[in-house]
Amino acid sequence: MSVPKYFVIENGDRIPRIGFGTWQCPDTELEKTVAFALDAGYRHFDSAQAYENEAALGRALNHWIAGDVQKRKELFVVTKLAPSGNPPKLIDEYFEKSFKALGLQYIDLYLMHTPFTFEHVPGDLHPKNPDGSMKVNLTTDIVSTWKAMQKLKQSGQVRHLGVSNVNEEQLKRLCEVAKPACLQIEVHLLCQQRALIDASNRLGIPVVAYSPLGSKALADMLAAKTGREYPSLLDLPVVQSIAATHNRTPAQILLRFLLQHGVGAIPKSTDPTRIKQNISVWDFELNETEMKQLNSLDRGEAGRICDFTFFPGIEKHPEFPFKN
Repeated sequence: MSVPKYFVIENGDRIPRIGFGTWQCPDTELEKTVAFALDAGYRHFDSAQAYENEAALGRALNHWIAGDVQKRKELFVVTKLAPSGNPPKLIDEYFEKSFKALGLQYIDLYLMHTPFTFEHVPGDLHPKNPDGSMKVNLTTDIVSTWKAMQKLKQSGQVRHLGVSNVNEEQLKRLCEVAKPACLQIEVHLLCQQRALIDASNRLGIPVVAYSPLGSKALADMLAAKTGREYPSLLDLPVVQSIAATHNRTPAQILLRFLLQHGVGAIPKSTDPTRIKQNISVWDFELNETEMKQLNSLDRGEAGRICDFTFFPGIEKHPEFPFKN
């Protein structure tokens, strides 16, 4: 099946369906890694204030743009409002920090990173109580945050607004105010999120998957803390077998699977060879039998990796998305 390389959104702007993720990539590696990605053909770059590496991404992108307005237009740059910035009165302050750090003329897509909120502690994006639990601001709601975010488009500094990590009920509430340009959620072979993706498609909102390869670094960290087993998606026998059939890498199979489900993806790697492989997924397709095999591996909620348990106490927030 033919898969478009872009989502077309408001004003004819295009989101490349394969982007480059930057979570857990330190400044020391990010600039050279982004340079590799640009050379490989990536034009969609995903960041967040909470990743604390926006400035390094901005330096790498500006070095490539080199003042050329047309080259800037080739890029689709995404960043996100930190969870502490959800209170409407703080949105401008948090946005300006991201805008300054990236150093671009505009941001293509600005996302509400999470529906829940941490307390605002200057200089600390992940504030904790003495017992290690998160300092949670229980007073925020996503509708108020979303309404306040709409004003950012009027400045011209943001072209589009979207959301991340919300559930279906929350997404529908937000659409009563304004339709998000994009929904970014965890989607991969073991956590396929079919109901939420279907709901988003019915609303006309494109879905971009984070952790499309299973986020092994996060899985390993959580496994060490909880003892829970997180299978390596790249090592699953079915994935390995299909990869061998197509003479492709397991990662390419996982990404092509998402593309054929109509979902975009933002894989992350620091290895130049893998960076190139991850965007080289347009010249083959999985057949119906292979798709059925991969569909059958869905574990639903049990397959979710990023359930935010690494933020102890956050489940107390009234907008915590995974209550059910």
